[in-house]
Order: sequence, then C-alpha cells, then structure tokens
Amino acid sequence: MSGLNRKSIILGITGGIACGKSEVGRILEKLGFSVCDADRVAHHLMDKGRPVYHQVVEHFGAEILDKDGTISRPKLGKLVFEDPPKLEQLNALVHPAVRKALEEWINRQRLMEQPAAVLLPLLFESGMEDLDWDKIICVSSPEAAVFQRLEARGLSPEEAEKRVNSQMPLADKQQRADRVISNTGTLGELKLAVEKNITAIMLER
Repeated sequence: MSGLNRKSIILGITGGIACGKSEVGRILEKLGFSVCDADRVAHHLMDKGRPVYHQVVEHFGAEILDKDGTISRPKLGKLVFEDPPKLEQLNALVHPAVRKALEEWINRQRLMEQPAAVLLPLLFESGMEDLDWDKIICVSSPEAAVFQRLEARGLSPEEAEKRVNSQMPLADKQQRADRVISNTGTLGELKLAVEKNITAIMLER
C-alpha cells in the first residue's frame, strides 16, 4: 500500500445503516487516506446560527431545539423517521449544502493528489453518484447484525426498522456500486477485505 500517495484516488463509501462504513473509514485512514464523514458535515452545517440551521428550524419549528437553542439530533431524528415526507423535506433542505461542501473537499484532495474517501450513507438516495468519484464502494452486512447494532445504539426494534426502511434497499446499493465489501466477520477480516479492494482499484488505474 506504500504507493497510495503517488496515485490520487477519490472513493465514495456508501452502504446500509449500521453496516460498518465508519469502521471502513478508520481502516482507510490507517492506509493513508483522508476521510470525510458526510454525516458530520451535515451536522456542522446545522450548527446554531448557520444558514442551514435557520432553514431547518424555520421549517420544523422550535420543538426540535434543545434548551440552548441548538438542534437536538434525537428530537429531529424521531420527528423525521416517524414521518417519511418530513425526512424528504429535511433532506431537501440539507443535501444541497452538503453536496457543495463535499465538492469543495474533493477538489482540495485532487489538488493535493491525496487519496481520499467520503463516507456517504445516502450517496445514491441524494443523487450524489455523479460527484467526482473514481469508484463507489458499498459496505454490506447481514440484516440480523444491523438490527443488533442499532438496538445496541439504543433504538427500539420498531425505530431500527424505520431507520433501515428509510434508505434504499441494500441490494439496490450493492448493484449500483462499483465494488462491495461484505462486513460479515471479524474486524481483521474487514481490514483484509478493504486492503484487497484498494489494491485491486489501484491496479485498475
């Protein structure tokens, strides 16, 4: 993997909820990639006082705010995942700003010739498959393991099901991606799968 810095590459990492995208991101960082988490970008764009913050609060009202005036992610999440049209409305408010921020970030990595990856759960749902990717990788995991992880995060089985159903079916994401990494075993096996795929992608270039 020592030749990474000599070959600029930009990867879009997508997949189902709780399939292991963040873990793949950590593995890529250890391999020398810059990694951008699109969810964190979205949260930052909704920080108090920013334009997206005002749009979201204006649309959904003060009920989504904590006492200090910041947007409560649990309150907002409960509101939109209970009501699919509201989730679509939230995405319509946030995704354009996320897209712009990601385009700028990707351009900076290209200029620096820095291998990079963006963790983007809704890559296909948000229409961002046309960003400047070299390859799109889908991280998959068995449904039982996904629900186990979501419940470990404090979600009820009903809430977990709503989160899973709010996204494009995993099989569709796998079909549309350039490569699929199956997170079905140990962390060590996942690391080997990531390294194998990155090596193969580099050889294709």
